[in-house]
Amino acid sequence: MTSSTPTTITAVEVVLPGPVEPDGLRVESRRLRAPGDGELLVAVEATGISFAEQAMRRGRYFGQPAFPFVPGYDLVGTVLEVGPGGEPALVGTRVAAVTKTGGWASHAIVAARDSVPVPAGIDAAEAETVVVNGLTAWQMLHRTARVKAGQTVLLHGANGGVGGILIQLAQLAGVRVIGTASPRHHEALRAAGVEPVDYNDPRIVERVLELAPAGVDAVFDNVGGAMMYESYRMLSPTGVLVCYAIASELTSTGSMLMPFVRALGQVALWNVLPNRRTAAFYDLWAGHRLRPARYRARLVEDLGRVFALLGDGTITANIAARFPLAEAGAALALAESRTVRGKIILVP
Repeated sequence: MTSSTPTTITAVEVVLPGPVEPDGLRVESRRLRAPGDGELLVAVEATGISFAEQAMRRGRYFGQPAFPFVPGYDLVGTVLEVGPGGEPALVGTRVAAVTKTGGWASHAIVAARDSVPVPAGIDAAEAETVVVNGLTAWQMLHRTARVKAGQTVLLHGANGGVGGILIQLAQLAGVRVIGTASPRHHEALRAAGVEPVDYNDPRIVERVLELAPAGVDAVFDNVGGAMMYESYRMLSPTGVLVCYAIASELTSTGSMLMPFVRALGQVALWNVLPNRRTAAFYDLWAGHRLRPARYRARLVEDLGRVFALLGDGTITANIAARFPLAEAGAALALAESRTVRGKIILVP
C-alpha cells in the first residue's frame, strides 16, 4: 500500500480512560484514518511499558494529553502505508518509532521523522527494548555526560529498562558502573559486572564514596526529589549529574509542574556555582520542535548505533516478560511491582 492506495484499518487499542488502577485499562477498536503528510501507517509488532506509562496512568507525567488516550511511548512495526508525498519504498519496511503516546495498539499512525528503520535480523521485541531505552542510555552517556574509558559512574534504578542498556553501553566504553537497586536485584547486577548498592540505604552517600573515594564521574538519576542532592554530593570535583526523571513524585498528588520547575531551577543553580561540577536534565524530546533537522539526525545516528550493537550481539536485549496487548493491565501491574529486571513487552 502507498499514499495512492489508501486503506481503512480497524485498530485494537489499549485506552487509558483516566487515573485508574492497571485493571481499569480498556481494550477498544477504532477505525484509523489514512496517514497524512509526513505520516506512516504501521502494523505494530511490539511495544513496551516504561516509567512514562506508569506515571501517565496516575496523571503524573508532565505534559501528558488529556484523558482518555492510548499510551505507548515507542513501538516497532511494519509500514503498511505512507502519507501523501512520502517515500513509497518504506512500505514493507520494519521501523522503530518514538511516539510518546499511541503505541499500545495493533496499528498506529506515526510521524515519519520520528521513525528509524530496524536492521534485518533483529527480532521486533528485542528491538523494542532499545528504542527509547537505548536512545536515552546512549545520549545520556555520550552526549550529556560524555563518559571516558576508566571513569566510574553511578546509576540509579540499575535494574530497570534504561539501566540494563546503560550498563552494557558504559562497560563497552570501558566505564565502571555502581548501581542502586533493591537487594533482590543485587545478585543479577553483580553477574552483569555492576557493583550494587541498596537504594534504601540511609548511608547511600557514604556507601558510594567507600566504593569511589574521589567521587563518581557521573550520576544518572531517575529518582529526583531529595535524591538529587545526594547524587550531587557523590560527584567527583569534575563530575556531572544527569537527571532524567522524577520517580519520587510518582505517588504524590497535585500538579507535576512545580516538581519539574524546582528540579530545573536546582540544575541551573548548580551550574553557576564556582566549581567544576555540572548538572543537566536530560530530555529525549529536546530540540524536537525547535531544531527538527538536528533532532532527526541524532535520532537516526544514535539509535542506529544501538541497533548495530544489538544486531551483532555486542549488547543484548533484556526482556523481562511478554504479554498479549489485550493483557496490558496485567503487564502494567507487573511492571509497577518492581520485581522484574528489564522491559516488559506488549505484543499485539
